[in-house]
Amino acid sequence: MSDGNFNRALLPHTPYHSGLATGRMQMRNRAEEALKAILSKHFPDISPDKQAEILNEYKERTRI
Repeated sequence: MSDGNFNRALLPHTPYHSGLATGRMQMRNRAEEALKAILSKHFPDISPDKQAEILNEYKERTRI
């Protein structure tokens, strides 16, 4: 009978953490693209510099 101890090397590899990180990066990229589209739609005359400034501020505020 097992006493509860086991060798982790015998367990199957589960890439949960790396998949979770990849999903977060994909969602962050989608959010940034959505923000770009919203800025272009609602503020068509916004300068590229101002748009970049807004995107950088968004990235800073959403950084984990």
